[in-house]
Amino acid sequence: MRREILLNTAGLWSGYGGKPVLQGVDMEVREGEIVAVIGRNGVGKSTLMKSLIGLLPTDRGSVVFRGTAVDALPAHRRARLGIGYVPQGRDVFPRLSVLENLSVGEAISGDRAPRERLEQIFSYFPILAERRAQRAGTMSGGQQQQLAIGRVLMGAPALILLDELSEGIQPNIVQDIARIMVELNRTTGVTIVFVEQNIDMIRAMAQRAYVMDKGRITAEIAPGALDDRDAVRRYLAV
Repeated sequence: MRREILLNTAGLWSGYGGKPVLQGVDMEVREGEIVAVIGRNGVGKSTLMKSLIGLLPTDRGSVVFRGTAVDALPAHRRARLGIGYVPQGRDVFPRLSVLENLSVGEAISGDRAPRERLEQIFSYFPILAERRAQRAGTMSGGQQQQLAIGRVLMGAPALILLDELSEGIQPNIVQDIARIMVELNRTTGVTIVFVEQNIDMIRAMAQRAYVMDKGRITAEIAPGALDDRDAVRRYLAV
């Protein structure tokens, strides 16, 4: 039985200062999927993530979440509807503690998160429990990335958008984060769309992938084809 479409775009155009970057993106993501968006640097992948969450306005086309067009909604309204976003560079609040950063994520849903949610996040990311009182700005890049993911999870999103998770992170931490995200998807059913250049992370996480080039989706890599490392490398052009 095919799962319902959770997110789709149709003819999506967006960019910066009137200059288009996305040029008619069509994609769909079904409930419970883990979908990668891959391609060379500068083809519009991060612009797509910002457009989906609402940090960039839609010039043309539509973004539909759970059957409702959201392209006119600001980012905080989309977050309230259940779209979580971990930006490239993590953007944790450096002067706030781990717990204070997590409490910011709690505010996204508008309701106080149950204690069990915090404990579940700590079970996935034990370093956050150990350093709950530490200022985020003093943590390593990998620890900050775990905190950024934990902060989003506090809002209990149905969809998580992840932009370049592996950037600036040690390979062993990259592997741990990939494993945890797959486990989260398996146990909670959360849908994940992620932009990535790291071949190992793509192959470890993705169930299928969209390939971007020049602001468009140019190909789709089906399940199983991601096992071909050389094919993935060609799409990344590395």
